[in-house]
Amino acid sequence: MRPNAAARPEYVDAFSEIARRIAEPLHALPKRSLPIQMFVAGGAALHFYTGERTSKDIDASFSHRIALPENLEVAYRDADGAARLLYLDRQYNDAFALMHEDAREDSVPLALKGINPGVLDVRLLSALDLAVSKISRFSSQDREDITALARHGLIRSAPLRRRANEAIANFVGNVDTLRTSIDLTCRLVEDVESRK
Repeated sequence: MRPNAAARPEYVDAFSEIARRIAEPLHALPKRSLPIQMFVAGGAALHFYTGERTSKDIDASFSHRIALPENLEVAYRDADGAARLLYLDRQYNDAFALMHEDAREDSVPLALKGINPGVLDVRLLSALDLAVSKISRFSSQDREDITALARHGLIRSAPLRRRANEAIANFVGNVDTLRTSIDLTCRLVEDVESRK
């Protein structure tokens, strides 16, 4: 897929530059080791889907253990002229998010200018899995993001409930709070659906 038409070109360029820096040393790997897949979640994925809010950091995991290059932050000017910084969050760990076991397999390839997907295959969590991943933390920002995905018609409440309940089967610990968050999330999405 290509970024949403409303995605900010300055942000897309900054993201692409970080992806290019990640991809550059991978060209030296044997062809049989490629491509390395980069799975993007969080606000960056949301922006590519909806064109709504941008994020200062890129939440991403990879298909292989990867020695990342040092300089994975890019300063850029937004459309309003404000200075911004985008960086890869080296602390991101998708093990803490509610994640369906097929989330990586069902991810969506993102076409970025200058990035060879045969070397670095940049992929977004599907809109459904992106919403599911936001249920475990369920901050006000996560609720807004889930609502944005619903407003754009990218998720529906029944498939979201199904996917989240399937994902919870692989989550350890006390899942009562998660079950409550799933119910609240589905109500948010149902509310958006009822207004359409």
